[in-house]
Amino acid sequence: MSEYDVIVIGGGPAGYPCAIRAGQHKLKVACIDEWRNKDGSYAFGGTCLNAGCIPSKVMLESSELVHRAQHEFAVHGIKVGKIDVDLAAMQKRRAQIVKQSTLGIAALLKGAGVTALQGHGKLLSGNRVEFTGKDGKQEILSARHVVLAAGSQPTPLKSLPFDGKRIVDSWGALEFDQVPVRLGVIGAGVIGLELGSVWRRLGSEVVVLEALDSFLPMTDGAVSKEALKHFKKLGLDIRLGAKVGGAQQSAQGITLQYTDAKGEQSVIVDKVVVAIGRRPYSQDLFEEGSGVRLDERGCVEVDDECRTGAPGIWAVGDLVRGPMLAHKGKEEGVMVADLIAGKVAEVNYKTIPSVIYSTPEIAWVGRTEEEVKRSGRPYKVGSFPFMASGRARAMEAGVGFCKLISARDDDEILGVHIIGPMAGELIAEAVLALEYSASTEDLQRTMHAHPTLSEALHEAALSADKIAIDFPNR
Repeated sequence: MSEYDVIVIGGGPAGYPCAIRAGQHKLKVACIDEWRNKDGSYAFGGTCLNAGCIPSKVMLESSELVHRAQHEFAVHGIKVGKIDVDLAAMQKRRAQIVKQSTLGIAALLKGAGVTALQGHGKLLSGNRVEFTGKDGKQEILSARHVVLAAGSQPTPLKSLPFDGKRIVDSWGALEFDQVPVRLGVIGAGVIGLELGSVWRRLGSEVVVLEALDSFLPMTDGAVSKEALKHFKKLGLDIRLGAKVGGAQQSAQGITLQYTDAKGEQSVIVDKVVVAIGRRPYSQDLFEEGSGVRLDERGCVEVDDECRTGAPGIWAVGDLVRGPMLAHKGKEEGVMVADLIAGKVAEVNYKTIPSVIYSTPEIAWVGRTEEEVKRSGRPYKVGSFPFMASGRARAMEAGVGFCKLISARDDDEILGVHIIGPMAGELIAEAVLALEYSASTEDLQRTMHAHPTLSEALHEAALSADKIAIDFPNR
C-alpha cells in the first residue's frame, strides 16, 4: 500500500493548487484526476481548463474580434472587406490553448514533487483511497490527509436531456463545428450569457429562455438594468419568466415549448444549450462509513476551514458550499494545504469577486446596494460612467459605469460593481480594498495613472462624497 501525507482527489482549479502548495511544504503528495476528453485522453485541469473558463474565454476573444471588425474598425479609420469566419481554425486554436494549459498543470505538479495519477479516486474509511488507473488496475493508497476536490458537472433539465449533438451542455456548446443558424440557450446565468454571446457574434440568431422573472438577480440592480440593455443591443433575444416544459425534434429543428406570462409559447431552433447551473460531482467519490456527509444540495458538508466531519478529510471548490468559481476553489485548496502543514491560513468569503466575460464585462465584489439597503445601515453611493473616461473613449468602449457603495458612519467600502471595459481586471483593486477594510477616502487618496480605465474607480470614490473631478457631482 502506497502511503502519502496528502492525497488530493481532483486535478481542477481547487485540487491542483492544493497539491502544489502541499508539495511546496515538502509533504509527500499524490493528485488523482479522472478528467477525460471526448477522444478518451486524460488531462489535468478539470472543467475549468478543459471545457469551461479557458476555452470559453478563447472563443469569447475570437468572436469579439469578429464583432469589432464588423462593427467598430471603421470608426477607427480601418477599412476591411467581407469578414469570413474560419470556425475550424478558431476551434483548432481553442484546442491548442487548452492542451498547452493542461500540459502546463502536469509540469507544475511534477515541479512541486507531486505524484500525478490519472484515473478514478474513491475515498474509503480509515483515510484510504481506492485508485483505479487508466488500465483498470486498482490500488489502495493511504494518507494522513485526503482532500476531496472533484468539482462539479452541468445540471441536466429533465424535460430536455442531453443528446450530445443537438441538445448539449456548456462543453458541447464550445465544440460546434458549424455556426448554428438558430440557437436556443436555456438559462440566462453567467454560462448561458457568455455562450450565447459567442455564437451571436459569430452569426447565430440566439434566443435565451430564463425561468426567473428578473435578469441577473445576483448583481446590483443598476448593473442588471444596464447589462440587459447591452445584451439586447448585441442581438440576444432574452425572454424572462420563460419556463421550458419540453421539446419536440423534427427535420425542421427543435421546437422548445415554454410558458410565460402570456401563456403557452414555443420557438424553433437548430441547437439547444442547457445552461441552468452546475451541481457538485460527488458521484462514486466516497463510500458509506467514510464519515463524509452531503447536504440537501449535494454539497459535501464542511466548516469554514473546509474540514469535513471525518478526521483528516477535507473538501474544497465546487464540491462545497459557496459560489462555484475557480478562484474561490483555488484559494480554498491553498488554505487547506497550508493548514495541513501547520500554517495559519483562511479564506475571506466576503471578498470573492465575480465576473461575467461579456461585452461590456461585468464584475463585482461585496454587497449590492439592495443588500445594504435591506440591512438598514446608512450608506452613500458614488458612480462614474466610462463615457467620461478618456481611455475608454479612445478604446471605443465608453459604455457602462463603475459604482461604489460605502458606509456613512465609518466610510468603509461595502461593495464595488463595474460594467464596462476590462471590468474583470479592474475589480482586483476593489477586492484588495475590501480585503483590508479600506475606506472611500483611502481610494480617493490613492493616485491612479492617467489615462487609464482604473481612474473610473477613483472617480467613483470621489463621487460618493460629491467631489468628483471628471464628471458633474449630483
